[in-house]
Amino acid sequence: MLQSMTGYGSASARVGGKKIDIEIRSLNSKQQDINLRLPFMYNKAEPGIRSVIAETLERGKIDISINISNGKGSGTTSLNKEVARHYYNQMKSFAKEINEKNVQYMPLLSQIPDLFKMEETVNEHEIEAVVALVSKAAQAAAKFRQAEGKELAKDIQANLLSIEKKADEVEKLDIERIPRLKEKLKAKVTEDISGKIDMNRFEQEIIYYIEKFDINEEKARLKTHCAYFRQNLHEQNGGRKLGFITQEIGREINTIGSKANDSGIQKLVVEMKDELEKIKEQLLNVL
Repeated sequence: MLQSMTGYGSASARVGGKKIDIEIRSLNSKQQDINLRLPFMYNKAEPGIRSVIAETLERGKIDISINISNGKGSGTTSLNKEVARHYYNQMKSFAKEINEKNVQYMPLLSQIPDLFKMEETVNEHEIEAVVALVSKAAQAAAKFRQAEGKELAKDIQANLLSIEKKADEVEKLDIERIPRLKEKLKAKVTEDISGKIDMNRFEQEIIYYIEKFDINEEKARLKTHCAYFRQNLHEQNGGRKLGFITQEIGREINTIGSKANDSGIQKLVVEMKDELEKIKEQLLNVL
């Protein structure tokens, strides 16, 4: 099944007296890129979280936000002596530099951010619960990706069908193209050459010349590539493979355009290229 790399999932629960909210957002990326915002007291949960995400969502740029609120767990508040000492020494040194003697340091220190720190105690049950909650949100994001993938597949199928129909039109135009080309060459040669023409030699030259404009092999390969693309469209995590097939489709379309030497076929080639570019853009977001 085709999956998009765009996804969203969330999960919430109360654990240990705290409300934990998980949000996961994913976008397209060539590799897996996990950006995890995790409160410091849950750092032990990081390996488990990354493992769950890697297994569930695989490729993509994945942002994970974990918010803790309404905390009622055990914890103590303490003075961050290292921070306080650092700012005190800086202020004292500056006061001496400007020759200021009557400085009240404690009121100034009390306004410094991070002067007091909360020391939370988090048990293993909470760590396991956070990992499980992330797993739930990841599964929701995976379902979102699958739903997006179905819509992408519909659009891609429509573009592919358009290419196939235009390839059929090329087939019809090509039936008339070669006889018309032969007559055009014959008329041109008759105008430029005085006297009789060696028809045997002329036919040989015509055959050699027309072989350069023959697109039968390209038309056959284009149909084969389109059929192979359709066959792999619903393959699990086949985005890269489909990308390779579009390269082959594009190569055959370009060759048809360069060899056909026909305005009607050239127009169809431009339209097929347009449809193929739409497919390529959509595949950028396919897992």
